[in-house]
Amino acid sequence: MSREQSLRRPGLLAVAVLSVACSSAGSSTRAEAGDQLRFGVDMARRGLWSEALFRFEQTRQERPNDPKVLNNIAVAYEAVGRFDDALATYKQAIAAAPGNRDLKTNYSRFLEFYQNYRGGKLPATAGAEPAKPGAPARPRQNASFR
Repeated sequence: MSREQSLRRPGLLAVAVLSVACSSAGSSTRAEAGDQLRFGVDMARRGLWSEALFRFEQTRQERPNDPKVLNNIAVAYEAVGRFDDALATYKQAIAAAPGNRDLKTNYSRFLEFYQNYRGGKLPATAGAEPAKPGAPARPRQNASFR
């Protein structure tokens, strides 16, 4: 092996190690996001909504447009009384997955609750169909999340 080849070899090894480290860091981050999501769901089931919201927001950093994560955040916002934030987050989730039935159900029920909460008026930015007439307002603790 020539001197020039031996000088290049450590550089190639460093690049290979760096690329492996970066790819494993990415998968580690994805795994951490999944752990955060699972922990958030567990906290939500226990009624610890502030902790659940924190965990869902941590997951959102890795998965900003994941409809499941956005749905969970919206449900948690409802539970802690941040209804305007819940509305905005549901809208973002619907935009990310317009065909998701569970999400549409959650959103529809939230809109009915929110309309009742606001005295029968939705903000002009609600931009969605109201829930079916006669459907009961959804208690926040019964929201569907995963």
